[in-house]
Amino acid sequence: MRTLNVNTPSHSYPIFIGEHLLDNAADLLQPYLSKQAAIITNETIAPLYLDKLSANLNHAGIRNFSIILPDGEQYKDWQTLNLIFDGLMQNRAERKTTLIALGGGVIGDMVGFAAATYQRGAPFIQIPTTLLSQVDSSVGGKTAINHPLGKNMIGAFYQPQAVLADLNTLSTLPARELSAGLAEVIKYGALGDEHFLEWLEKNIHLLVAKDSPTLIEAVYHCCHMKAEIVSQDETEQGIRAWLNLGHTFGHAIEAEQGYGNWLHGEAVAAGMILACRLSEELGCINAQDTQKIRNLLDAAHLPVEPPCFDFERWIEHMKHDKKVSSGIMRFIGLDKLGKANITEITDMEILRRTLQPYLP
Repeated sequence: MRTLNVNTPSHSYPIFIGEHLLDNAADLLQPYLSKQAAIITNETIAPLYLDKLSANLNHAGIRNFSIILPDGEQYKDWQTLNLIFDGLMQNRAERKTTLIALGGGVIGDMVGFAAATYQRGAPFIQIPTTLLSQVDSSVGGKTAINHPLGKNMIGAFYQPQAVLADLNTLSTLPARELSAGLAEVIKYGALGDEHFLEWLEKNIHLLVAKDSPTLIEAVYHCCHMKAEIVSQDETEQGIRAWLNLGHTFGHAIEAEQGYGNWLHGEAVAAGMILACRLSEELGCINAQDTQKIRNLLDAAHLPVEPPCFDFERWIEHMKHDKKVSSGIMRFIGLDKLGKANITEITDMEILRRTLQPYLP
């Protein structure tokens, strides 16, 4: 097992990374648990891991109950969030009741948001079960639900008490979901660590094959990078926005195609290619740099071509992006491979040229 800490102005917490961690989850998480816990998961994860976690908590003397939600990005909304509140109140959960998010990024985001708002703040723990949530969404305290006009537009910054990433849960992860997580892994190399990018080029085939030591190294490295960034900028006022590389374009793809039709990581992958093309248009990187990212994404079995739809639809979606400031669209691009930047775009022709190959 490897452990690291996230240190933020609100509070600090550990991330546990390793194999078979669910077998002794209560022991690892004991300092961060109250006497009652609510395990919130979905219909896919519950049959796999819910009984094991619940029994482990019971053995440690921690009363617990479960709330099982439908599975899918399309359920990341107010109606599903209310199912969490219904379950908490029906089971008389108190302000000190620990909410445990057992699942991928959708579960983690919704449980975090529920915890931030239930009785004005309840403690919660992240147990991410997908690669995407282990390397990215479970760390840093960004919680949210989607709105039909924009992804993650309604939420709160609210840090967990602890994160437990058991890599054995990846053994049941479908290949498509694993690839979606690899998009976020590649993102970390592109935005802030050229040496990690080179490591990925050598090891991407091992990650696709779910080689455990390689996965542990990748998860640890990504979490370490995110912890460093979050410690400097908890509420995304500056460099934390770098973590959105590919996301402005990616969120537009998700909104246009319908949430859940493209997985988040798939949309981010295609979005990264567009972010690279935008950086080319601005003279920051060259076509060879973009090709390097394309090759990595392709090796991870990710889409490298976005869907085609009207330019006006792209702009409409991207105007709802959280990085828009004073009506000006801001994009995360690259000064070079391994170094991100934040760029304001007011000239729509630059965006049109970036998107031109993918316009009807």
